[in-house]
Amino acid sequence: MIIWLASYPKSGNTMLRSMLSAYFFTEDGKFSFNLLKNIIQFPNVNLFKKYDIDTTNENEVLKNYVNIQKKINEENKNSIKFIKTHSAPHDINGYKFTDLSNTLGVIYIVRDPRSVVKSFSNHYQLSIESAAKSLTTFSTLGGNINSNLAADRITTHLGSWSTHYNTWKEFKKTNRYLLIKYEDLVLNTEKTFLNILEFIYTLGKSKLVLDKIKIQNTIETTKFENLQKLERDNTFPEAVKTSNNNSVNFFKYGLNNNLKIKLSDEISQKLEKSFKSEMSEIGYL
Repeated sequence: MIIWLASYPKSGNTMLRSMLSAYFFTEDGKFSFNLLKNIIQFPNVNLFKKYDIDTTNENEVLKNYVNIQKKINEENKNSIKFIKTHSAPHDINGYKFTDLSNTLGVIYIVRDPRSVVKSFSNHYQLSIESAAKSLTTFSTLGGNINSNLAADRITTHLGSWSTHYNTWKEFKKTNRYLLIKYEDLVLNTEKTFLNILEFIYTLGKSKLVLDKIKIQNTIETTKFENLQKLERDNTFPEAVKTSNNNSVNFFKYGLNNNLKIKLSDEISQKLEKSFKSEMSEIGYL
């Protein structure tokens, strides 16, 4: 069954996927980029083509969201399937993104939107003003059939930062939801990761037996500095290309360097006003 690793872009999803792939798909807990292939992104053009869905027809894609998830679950009847998504679970054109029959649980990674906007700006090569507009309006990503990334050749419906957070929070009502703050994942990594493992094993109705050496290797090899080094030494498979075909540094800021970049009062106030309720609830205000 599917456990969603859901987040607004640039909120720590890759760090979480790195940790889970190192822990669940290795013997020793040591991370490398090739492990990320074990956790696919949804929607993904290759996944829809696998099941003969016309990916040039947006309505056909939307109509088959849940059908594809059913097929994934049928292929993984006796195991947990982690799937990354930046989609918000809105109903689009009357079609659901997912449902309770196909969702075992959700791990939602949230990050202070004042930090998200800075990383979003760098990643998508936008001005801070344009990035802030994306966060505060109903936005989409992808839909570029010529992209070098399969996940970007199909449209992802984000919504705004606040609707993204609130729609995934609905799964809290069924005890299938774990909220993880990116800041906690970085600053209190071991405790936060143990909470994540406990949640996963509880959903799977099995007892968590800790492998302390494996956990320590996972934490050590997925630190931001190590991911930066891996990106410098190897081609990061999810790197975005500029118009000149140069890769944009994915692991550029991290938490500490991101905090050093100052937003204008105007942008900060815009985000704080737009997301006052959610930021207060999470503890960002």
